[in-house]
Amino acid sequence: MRLLTLLGGLGVVAFTLSGAGELSGRKAPGFSLPDSKFQFHDLADYRGRIVLLDIMKTSCPTCQKLSQTLERAKAKYGDKIAVLSVVNPPDDHKAVAAYVAKFGVTSPMLFDCGQMAGSYLKPNPQNPMVYLPHLFVIDRDGMIRADFGHHDTAAFEGPQIFAEIDRLLGGKGAPPESQKGAR
Repeated sequence: MRLLTLLGGLGVVAFTLSGAGELSGRKAPGFSLPDSKFQFHDLADYRGRIVLLDIMKTSCPTCQKLSQTLERAKAKYGDKIAVLSVVNPPDDHKAVAAYVAKFGVTSPMLFDCGQMAGSYLKPNPQNPMVYLPHLFVIDRDGMIRADFGHHDTAAFEGPQIFAEIDRLLGGKGAPPESQKGAR
């Protein structure tokens, strides 16, 4: 319950881990979450495609900027990628519907209660705060190859995200250990 309150109530707050690379270079945790039409989206259903997984909040200005970049990525890469955005309470169906209408979001907006976000963001008693948005780039085999946090605002403009997608589509494999989580 504390995680749910923390993720839902904090909005855009700091997420600091010693070395952001700790969130990359691991198997993406599985999930199955509903969208606003009550269709469930299971990460396993996207195997074979690059997944851009955005954990966000509808009232966050940086999240809004990232949503626009993700829409451009969908237009550029088509069905080679999948974009999934995840919200937590207090975001609800009404807030998501207004967000989708205002920002022209065409990718699924999924509803979490904090457990899925926690498995990706890995808050703990020493680092209980999370800052949003946080974007995870998951390769075709289900591995997190890059992650961009709230402090990576330049990445949310697109070039770094597009470069990571291009790298993964080019089949160059995993980044060297020294580049995991690098921005």
